[in-house]
Amino acid sequence: MAFWDSLKARTKEMNSQLTTKAGQFKNKEFANGSMAMCALIAAADGSIDPAEQAKTAGFIRTNSVLAVFPPDELQQKFDWYCSKLAGDFEFGKIEAIATIGKLRNKPDQARAVIQLGIIIGGSDGNFDPQERAAVREACNAVGIAPTEFDV
Repeated sequence: MAFWDSLKARTKEMNSQLTTKAGQFKNKEFANGSMAMCALIAAADGSIDPAEQAKTAGFIRTNSVLAVFPPDELQQKFDWYCSKLAGDFEFGKIEAIATIGKLRNKPDQARAVIQLGIIIGGSDGNFDPQERAAVREACNAVGIAPTEFDV
């Protein structure tokens, strides 16, 4: 239970930090990386459950960090990454990780995308091992030690 309490506290802190920096992140690479991360977390177990996809889409539409982008454009990008992952999980995963990796030279934006993944992964009360593994892969793609986020 201590881990979950710690995760909830860190999630609140992360969301607060992200909201403060949201205006700095208004660019195509951040939008694409965020949607790739959202889809990667939604499909972390190898498939995309329609209920989980809908829940993640709801998060995307209401998250204050992502509010700097038109919600319909984000939804379209999220659905595109989800369809890639659903069509061929391994290939879709490579594409999603590569998109996230484009933020490697933008460490603040890369951290924000990682934080979004953690927030989404823990939003159902269970940050499962597959979701953690997806976050670790994203961390490696952007050159950030996963230990920075305790994953």
